[in-house]
Amino acid sequence: MKTLLALYFILYTQLSQAAPSCLSPISARSSGVSGRSSVSSPPVAVTWYGAWHSDEFTLQDVNWSKYTSVMYAFATTTPDVNTIGLSSSDESLLPQFVATAKHNHVNAILSIGGWTGSRYFSSAVATQANRTAFAQAIMRVISRYNLNGIEFDWEHPNKQGIGCNFISADDSTNFLTFLQTLRNQKGAKNLILSAAVAITPFVGPDGSPLSDVSGFAKVLNYIDVMNYDVWGSWEPSVGPNAPLDDSCAPSPQGSAKSAVKAWTNAGFPANQIILGVPAYGSSYRVDPKDAYDTSGKLKPYVPFDRSKQPAGDKWDSTAGGVDVCGNPNVVGGVFNFWGLIDGGFLTEKGTPAKGIDYTFDQCSQTPFIYNPKSHVMVSYDDASSFAAKGHYIRDAGLAGFSMWQAGGDSRSNILLNAISSAAGAIR
Repeated sequence: MKTLLALYFILYTQLSQAAPSCLSPISARSSGVSGRSSVSSPPVAVTWYGAWHSDEFTLQDVNWSKYTSVMYAFATTTPDVNTIGLSSSDESLLPQFVATAKHNHVNAILSIGGWTGSRYFSSAVATQANRTAFAQAIMRVISRYNLNGIEFDWEHPNKQGIGCNFISADDSTNFLTFLQTLRNQKGAKNLILSAAVAITPFVGPDGSPLSDVSGFAKVLNYIDVMNYDVWGSWEPSVGPNAPLDDSCAPSPQGSAKSAVKAWTNAGFPANQIILGVPAYGSSYRVDPKDAYDTSGKLKPYVPFDRSKQPAGDKWDSTAGGVDVCGNPNVVGGVFNFWGLIDGGFLTEKGTPAKGIDYTFDQCSQTPFIYNPKSHVMVSYDDASSFAAKGHYIRDAGLAGFSMWQAGGDSRSNILLNAISSAAGAIR
C-alpha cells in the first residue's frame, strides 16, 4: 500500500529452468523474451509474502496450491551497489520460504525495493560500472538462495516516492540498460524477471510518460500494474481504492482499464501484463449527512474529515516515530480484508455485517461500506469486485493477477477464490 502503508507491489511467472515441470510456463504466451511462443497457458497467479508478518501469518498459512509464484517482500537497495539489503530475520526466513515454495511446486521470487526500500535504485543503475556490480550482486543472491527470479519494485524511476529517494532524469533509460545487463549475466537467461509499476508508464527526462516502453518487454517476463491506492486521503473525496474502470467517474484518477490501455499504447504487450489487486481497503471519517443520497442509499465520492483519520486493523501503520526519510509516521487507516471481518464490518462470509451499510459502485466495480455509529467509511474490494477484475483479466488477454498480500485475505481465501475462478487460474 504504497502511500500510507507503503505498498509494493508486483507479478510474474514463467517457468525458469529450476521451476517445477508441472507448472505451465505462462511466458510462452508472448514472444518478447527468449524461448517464448504463441502457446496459451493458464493465467499467472501471484502474491507477495510480507515477511514482517511471519509470526502471525506463517509460511504454512499461504494457500500455495492457488499460486504459480510467490514473492518474498522485501529485500532493499543499499548505498553499496554490491550489497542487496536483507535483515537478519530475512536471512533466516528466506531459505525456509524458498524451500516451502519449491516443495509446493511454486516459483520463489525475491522482491527488491518497495515503498521504503527504493532509495538507492537510481544510483545503482546510474553508470555501467554500477549496473554491472548491481547485476552481479543480484545474481549472487539468486545463487545463494536458489531463487527462480527477481521482482523490481522501484517506486519510482524519475519520480519521488517516499520523499528521500535518489532520482535522476535518466532513471528509466538507465533501468532498461541495467535490465539488459542483468539478463546477459551467466545463468540469467531463464530467470523470471518482473517489475512492479504504476498505472502509467515509466517517465522520461521531462517527467512525462514514455511513449515507447517496448524495450522493457524484451527483457522482463512481466510488469505488475499496481492498481491500488488510486484514491486516498490526498483526494478531496472518498473514491475507489482499486477501480476497474474510471471512464464514468466524476473525477477520473486512473483504473485497471486505463492503466492497461496506457501501457499497451506505449508498446508493452497485454499478455505480459499482470494486474495488481489489493486485499485491503482504506478508511475515512464521513459525516452521516454526507454519506447518503436523498433516498437514503449509501454513496461514494463524498467529502471526509481528513483531520480525523480512523485507525485500520492491527496491521495498520501507527502514529509515532519517523520513517526512513525522517517524516513523522501517521495512522494509515488500512483495513485488510480479514481486518474488516475482525472489525465487525463484514461477516465471516465477506458480506456486510448487521448495522453496516453497503453500496457497489457500478462505474468502478468496487464496494463501499459504512458504519453509521462510528462514521467510518471504507473503500475496499470484495468477492464481486475481484471476480469482475478476474473476468477483465481473462477477456483482455492479460497474463494474470498479483495480490497484495497473501496475508490480507480472509482465512477462507474469499478474494483469492473469486479472482482465481473468474480469471481461470490454475488449480
